Amino acid sequence: MAVLVIGPEDRVRAVNPALEAILGTELVGKHYISALRQPAVVAAITTLRGGGAPSNIRFSSRDGARDTVYRVAVSPAGQDIVLSFEDQTAAEDAGKMRRDFVANVSHELRTPLTALMGFIETLGGAARDDAKARDRFLQIMAHEASRMTRLVDDLLSLSRVEEDERVRPREHIDVTALLSSVIKGLEPQAAAAHVSVTLTTLGAGDMVLGDAGQLVQVFTNLVENAIKYGSAGKKVDVTIHAPAMDLRLRGTAIQISVADFGEGIPNHHIARLTERFYRVDSHRSRAVGGTGLGLAIVKHIVNRHRGRLLIESEVGKGTTFSVFLPVS
Repeated sequence: MAVLVIGPEDRVRAVNPALEAILGTELVGKHYISALRQPAVVAAITTLRGGGAPSNIRFSSRDGARDTVYRVAVSPAGQDIVLSFEDQTAAEDAGKMRRDFVANVSHELRTPLTALMGFIETLGGAARDDAKARDRFLQIMAHEASRMTRLVDDLLSLSRVEEDERVRPREHIDVTALLSSVIKGLEPQAAAAHVSVTLTTLGAGDMVLGDAGQLVQVFTNLVENAIKYGSAGKKVDVTIHAPAMDLRLRGTAIQISVADFGEGIPNHHIARLTERFYRVDSHRSRAVGGTGLGLAIVKHIVNRHRGRLLIESEVGKGTTFSVFLPVS
């Protein structure tokens, strides 16, 4: 914990190295106002000097490229005043993430719920005896209900994945067999989109330690996205590369690449693709049934498998998602 001591003459008497990392060096001997420079903290010290009660004050700082927040306990110690700085940045970031998550979920659910309520009201009134309108409204209601179901399913899946993320899977998985099964299961979607999906294996019989259900989820998501968003290219190439040394994973890994040849993704979007509810094109994503959670789930599953995810894209030429998994 960072600590600063103010002597009876209102000058800094002592600091520890943790405090110097926040406020800088050569503070000893300075008046506390020039050392701290934040009105709320200065006011708390002044109040305590005048016989007031100890207090906890919020103190904002900057650590390199990020903002940091501390809770500063201002308390007496004889004739001295001691300031203890406790880092609250992680707690505040977590709180903001929770608030943003609730806001996003509320927003995602509000639109289909509003549509359902509107159609229910219409069917109970003006369209009660209009068979043609009733059939059309019921079809739209079914679509909106399916959208909410997918969202809830993805939220539950994300929760389960996050819960298990620190538990490393131990099942031996045949990567080629798993990918073949995934592609087989997506054949109807590929046919409907007039997209051909090709599996190329450059290794043979390669195994990874994993959770079969979660890895199926990862590659189903990636291949399905390639079919949906890269359909303009009319083909998707899935490649299992031969095991090779991966410096970032510090060991031998298998690279599985899912490449489409569609519109591609502008570079400024790529770093944010795995954020919850982040969409490159919100309208298009919702139109094809996307919830905005798929790649967040992929990221967490890959992390659980001690692997890594690489996204490469060029506008007009297509996008490649590569998953690197340690060889068992």
